[in-house]
Amino acid sequence: MSLSFYTVVIDARDLRAQARFWCEVLDWRIVFEADDEVVIGKNAAAEPGFCFVPVQEGKAVKNRLHIDLNPDDQAAEVERLIALGARRADVGQGPDVTWVVLEDPEGNEFCVLSPKRSLTG
Repeated sequence: MSLSFYTVVIDARDLRAQARFWCEVLDWRIVFEADDEVVIGKNAAAEPGFCFVPVQEGKAVKNRLHIDLNPDDQAAEVERLIALGARRADVGQGPDVTWVVLEDPEGNEFCVLSPKRSLTG
């Protein structure tokens, strides 16, 4: 196949702050930085990563695409993420769901799932 998944591009008003937040969330690092983009990943060779690009406008509606995180301990991870700057979000999920919806510092929704077995082992 001559095509591979490279990165997820995320619009950001403060791309460096968003990159730092997600580096802390995922224990990743900045692998490339310029005035018009900041790329983060597990390491420079790992794909996919996140690429933050600047936009002037703030987020206005619910994301059409979001990130799901698979924790070992959901409650502990939710508290850690809130301490990093995430906020709880209500997107109509109701009280009986097994995931927690959070927003990053710029309002992008993401979910912290109940612990799941690894698909690779």
